[in-house]
Amino acid sequence: MSLIIAAVKPRARSLPLLLHARTLATETSHSGGSSELPPYIPPKPPNNSKPRASLGPQPRQTNSQRIIHPRALPPDFGRNQFLPVSSTTRELLESIVAQFNAPIRYAFAYGSGVFEQDGYRTVEAPDGEKPMLDFLFAVTHADHFHSINMNQFPSHYPLSARVLGSDYVSRVQNISPGVWFNAYVPMNGVTIKYGVTTVDNLCSDLLNWRTLYLAGRMHKPLRIIKDDARVRLTQQVNLTSAVRHALLTMPEEFTEAELFERIAGISYNGDPRMVLPAENRSKVQNIVKKQAPQFKELYHRLVVGLPGVHWPSFSSTIKQDTSAHARAAHLRKLPSHLLAGVKGHYSSTLDISDFGDSAAWVRMAGDERLPEVIRQQTSSIVKGPATIQTMKGILSSGLVKSARYSAAKIGKWWKGSSGGQAS
Repeated sequence: MSLIIAAVKPRARSLPLLLHARTLATETSHSGGSSELPPYIPPKPPNNSKPRASLGPQPRQTNSQRIIHPRALPPDFGRNQFLPVSSTTRELLESIVAQFNAPIRYAFAYGSGVFEQDGYRTVEAPDGEKPMLDFLFAVTHADHFHSINMNQFPSHYPLSARVLGSDYVSRVQNISPGVWFNAYVPMNGVTIKYGVTTVDNLCSDLLNWRTLYLAGRMHKPLRIIKDDARVRLTQQVNLTSAVRHALLTMPEEFTEAELFERIAGISYNGDPRMVLPAENRSKVQNIVKKQAPQFKELYHRLVVGLPGVHWPSFSSTIKQDTSAHARAAHLRKLPSHLLAGVKGHYSSTLDISDFGDSAAWVRMAGDERLPEVIRQQTSSIVKGPATIQTMKGILSSGLVKSARYSAAKIGKWWKGSSGGQAS
């Protein structure tokens, strides 16, 4: 009996330390503008009071501030993903997400309203029209989320969606690339647009680049509002894949601005909006010009961690080993969906059939046409889902909001085209 007690006591003493480690592994909603991780906060005692009886069925209420504690990730893993914003912006973003009763596992805000872009106002602009704030929510079950959310915020959905119900919304959402958007939603004195996807769909795209619709958005700076360990892990893989993709299409020496533009442009390669009058042609340059510090925070440690790449922290010049063997190491680790397209191309043009042979990878990596092949295969991934999502916008937003959104996009395209001609 004494042996059993002795074995239990160390475990009991280690429990607070375990809880502390799990808490430090993610950012809580109390974090400020810096990237410092928050202190440990002891859990609240359970509430044993009986719930009041209800006369009618109500959607299940959830705690919007609930934190998913990572179980296996080191405390500092993925710190580069937690980009700081001003306290005013942080409080606004968190207050908006906190209003949703439907359970959200992972949430982030992105776009010109959060991080400054050249030629655009941020949400903190003192006067004039505020930009629309963009959010993305990853949930466990889409039907469950939309059922609760439609009950709480029916005006966020078009009439057709309210009539047909949450099952219809989730079925439309499931169509590739697996996102439903509610646009032009007034909240807390600003206008927002929020997309809803599932955690499974998000992580699949981050790992494999099936559509690059979500993974491509997350190549650029974003502000995490609710964290999830699984998403944080797959996002780190996604960011590293973006670096490998860029390095394979770049020369031996280049600048950090060129690297950031190459990464930011991955998801626009093949997007029909960049051809039609629906997007600012200078969007990639506008993003990188004002967000270079955020890009460096996201990518510097990942870049220098790769073999054959030299990028001193005090320098804006990057050098890489462009030998066939070095490129082959990057090529083999590209996301599976993109890699399948590249292998399919070379199996016919170079008559390569045994991809288990290292010589075959070196042969592909040494081909001078490899950068163009990668761009073509990336474009083929992006084009279809981006086109489908544009058409889905009519169903999710309705005709009036879709026309309003298209008019705003055409205005940005005209502004970008005029600026390009003037320069």
